Amino acid sequence: MAVLIGFHPVVEALRTKRPLERVLIAKGLAGGRVQEVIDLARSLGTPVRFEDRASLDRLAAAKSHQGIVALGSEKKYAELEDVAPQSSLIVVLDGVEDPHNLGAIIRTAHAAGAGAVVVAERRAAGLTETVAKAAAGALEHLPVVRATNINQTLRALKDRGYFVYGLDERGETPYDKVDFAGHSVIVMGGEGKGLHDLVKRNCDMLVKIPMAGKIASLNVSVAAGIALFAWNRSRN
Repeated sequence: MAVLIGFHPVVEALRTKRPLERVLIAKGLAGGRVQEVIDLARSLGTPVRFEDRASLDRLAAAKSHQGIVALGSEKKYAELEDVAPQSSLIVVLDGVEDPHNLGAIIRTAHAAGAGAVVVAERRAAGLTETVAKAAAGALEHLPVVRATNINQTLRALKDRGYFVYGLDERGETPYDKVDFAGHSVIVMGGEGKGLHDLVKRNCDMLVKIPMAGKIASLNVSVAAGIALFAWNRSRN
């Protein structure tokens, strides 16, 4: 059973009518946002219970739940065959392991207009409650595909007419000089490792973010924001 924590993940799950077993709210918590959650839940027939904050702490395994927790079915992964035909941009993550980074990238990808995010099945973060909270509700709107093999996935997307851009500090083309294709894939590597060599070879172009300081690279979620909104600007 999935545990959703915080206002945004819970309210977006309710708005998209994701099946929830119940919504739990800390006793004494009030305000417009709390009432919004209560009204949405009751309109869908989802039970609302008021619990001691200590009980929510134990259930959420964290104190960052903002006094709102929901229990529901596990978030299902999407299939590449379902998302590829209708997406102008697909974001592929080559081994992002930090759930906070994954959640932030999902949030940014949705905001930029991506059609899906692809994550690796092994040695990578999955769809946990930490990811859902960091995504601030975007996980309810953006499909996430779990790929057994990232390189096979890239080749499959190229066969469908996608042009694959790999974000790499050694890339030759600055991100703001790229004329993005109508159907684009942007690939980003994991924390501290970057793109694997074989993944690089499966990219059509390696793109870099020029750095003015002495640090060679950015946090992957920050780099994602820069690259994805460069794609977004190219579409407008």
